[in-house]
Amino acid sequence: MPKHILQVNQPMFETQLDRMVSEKVTEILNRMLDAEADEITGAARYERSCGRKAYRAGHYERDLTVKAGKLSVRVPKLKGALFESAVIERYRRREESVEEALIDMYLAGVSTRRVDDISQALWGARMPSQTLSDKLRKVYGDIDAWRERPLSQAYPYVFMDGVWH
Repeated sequence: MPKHILQVNQPMFETQLDRMVSEKVTEILNRMLDAEADEITGAARYERSCGRKAYRAGHYERDLTVKAGKLSVRVPKLKGALFESAVIERYRRREESVEEALIDMYLAGVSTRRVDDISQALWGARMPSQTLSDKLRKVYGDIDAWRERPLSQAYPYVFMDGVWH
């Protein structure tokens, strides 16, 4: 019985896998947003109901950068009620973990312009260097507050100095 060797085109497989993950994440987010709209309106899409509190008025596309890449989600628009999603914060364009990863890159010594290039390569979305600089101001403010906090008690420490040959 001959043995068949299965060969996998690794780059093609990874590309297809990435695409499948992005599509599934987009589908799940869209369903969650629709479920939120159903809850706010008091009725499902196209449902006739006496208890309806608001009406759907279409949707708009919104880009969101997550670990799975850059996604385009459909955010419902409503008549008679304000749609505020618990799934996606208003005006947020990037998932928090993506922003944390970009800040970690900078703190590890990568320049803001290079972080922009890396974010484009990893997630398909740019992080302008000015946006990163604005976020870093807050991080540095937190670091400075921690560094300059009052020390209310004595802390033991060991100070060493030496040369390695």
